[in-house]
Amino acid sequence: MKPLSKWLLFAGLLLSGCGGLLEIWEGPGAESFRPKSIAVLPPIIGDYEAAREAAQEVLMTSLKKTNRYARVMSPDEVNTIFQTSKDALSALVAYYSQLETTGQSDKEAAMKLGQLLQAEALLVVKVHAWEYVRAEGENFAKVGFSLRLVEVNHGLVVWKARHQFIKGYMFFKPSIKAIAQDLSDYMIKHVP
Repeated sequence: MKPLSKWLLFAGLLLSGCGGLLEIWEGPGAESFRPKSIAVLPPIIGDYEAAREAAQEVLMTSLKKTNRYARVMSPDEVNTIFQTSKDALSALVAYYSQLETTGQSDKEAAMKLGQLLQAEALLVVKVHAWEYVRAEGENFAKVGFSLRLVEVNHGLVVWKARHQFIKGYMFFKPSIKAIAQDLSDYMIKHVP
């Protein structure tokens, strides 16, 4: 193994394996925010089309495992609402548009989404990595998410975080979805 490859592998494992999340922020009231219901919005995927359904599914599974919520909407429920309701789809487009252009939560769109989805909280997911890569002769599987927890009564982001897992391999490609599930479980543990 080349020296640069060893350092890249070591840095990747260090960043993904310990020391908490790469980035984390808690807003005012995050500690006292205890929603009974939550919906994982369709992910912002960028170039990672293969991640669309799987990312939403693994996060829903992680949320259910915590037993913190009386109701976690399934991806099918959420997606059906967006497919059948023009109001819901318009609110989602408006919300994502403002979030991506300004970095700010659109209060009215968040409140409308919460009302239409009948959820007290929304989890906004952005997929930063969902790929197999080769660097310096080494193979890696990489998954990265950014999460934002939105309180819908006021349309505020109360918590956000970013993290990624990188797993090296030689012969057999690890399952990207399994890595995503591990990442999701790890990140959801940090939700206040």
